[in-house]
Amino acid sequence: MRWTPGGDNEDIEDRRDETGGGGGGSGFSGGGRVGIGGILVLGVLSLIFGRDFLSPFLGGGGGGGGTGAPVASRPADPVRSQREKPEVDFVGFVLGDVQKTWEGLFPNIGFQYRHAKLVLFRDAVDSACGMAESATGPFYCPGDEKVYIDLGFYDELKKRFGVPGQFAQAYVLAHELGHHVQKLVGTEAKVRRAQQANPRSGNGLSVRLELQADCYAGIWGHSTKERGILEEGDIESGLNAAAAVGDDRIQKMAGRRVSPESFTHGSSAQRMAWFRKGFDTGDFAACNTFANQE
Repeated sequence: MRWTPGGDNEDIEDRRDETGGGGGGSGFSGGGRVGIGGILVLGVLSLIFGRDFLSPFLGGGGGGGGTGAPVASRPADPVRSQREKPEVDFVGFVLGDVQKTWEGLFPNIGFQYRHAKLVLFRDAVDSACGMAESATGPFYCPGDEKVYIDLGFYDELKKRFGVPGQFAQAYVLAHELGHHVQKLVGTEAKVRRAQQANPRSGNGLSVRLELQADCYAGIWGHSTKERGILEEGDIESGLNAAAAVGDDRIQKMAGRRVSPESFTHGSSAQRMAWFRKGFDTGDFAACNTFANQE
């Protein structure tokens, strides 16, 4: 990607020198949405150990207060902070660019865009959706309208899952901001109400919600193409990132049978197709995954 560091982004909250305390077990609390990295980790663990580590995150998202767990200060890590500075600059650029894109698009669909915040953390963090650890992966919390990410996730994306490239990193953030768009236009709340009214529809609706966020990430990708920001190989990088977190790939990685009825985020093919649809069209209306059963 062609990009230029633009200085500090006021929508970034840097909590990397804080750590969550209190609680037992995993430190997770119901109500948060698991991001794509967390789905990989928790999905594999669920399949291997025969326990459902995912449902506390997939059925919530409505907000409510945080856990109230204490957050303790710890000494700053200047060496790691300096090492992560290029990534902080990059996510700051992507955050600003994605939100500027949606600011321009929202009047066309009858809404006014409200900025989300991006929280950088290490190890653990307290959000309005509860406590989360790095293993949760990047996630969006509708309760406080913030995206949370431990920058170590990008190393995992490259080294463990074989998805390098800055556009892949950008896709992750654009996907989570797609959930913010869903919050602002009311889709997220409608889906949660429908899931509560008919719990048996929960997985299918979750898949539609996630595929739509992929499509919204593609819309931002379309805008970068129009503005000449993309470089050769960027779109393939984004598609590979989408494919890396398909439910079928997760199940195959665990050595289990592919079970479409258990999907919560969609197959690799679906995720790639919806990202591509947003990328090719740049059209908000084209991302109606709830009407289109592809």
